[in-house]
Amino acid sequence: MEEKTVNNKAHKVLLNNRKMGNFSGVVDVLSFDVAEILLETEQGMLLIKGNDLHVNRLSLEKGEVDIEGRIDSLAYSEVKDYGKQAESFFGRLFK
Repeated sequence: MEEKTVNNKAHKVLLNNRKMGNFSGVVDVLSFDVAEILLETEQGMLLIKGNDLHVNRLSLEKGEVDIEGRIDSLAYSEVKDYGKQAESFFGRLFK
C-alpha cells in the first residue's frame, strides 16, 4: 500500500515597491507572459497581474521564483478552481 506524503512547505511572498517579488513555496509555474504569471503554490493557485513582468530566477527544486516588473495584483484561488482559470487564460490567449 502506498502512502502519500503531504509536503507542506512554507509559502512566503516578499513584495518590494511593487516592482520586485520573491515567492517561496512554489510548486510549478503554469504560465507566464508580460501581463500575467500563474503559479501553483503550496497554498493554492496564485495569479500575478501587472505590466512588463519577467521571471528572473526560477528554482523549482527550492520552490522559489523571483519576478520583476510592475505588479498590480496578487490573487489566490484553490487548486480545484485551476481548470476554470486556465481555461479562461488559454481562451484569451488563442482568440
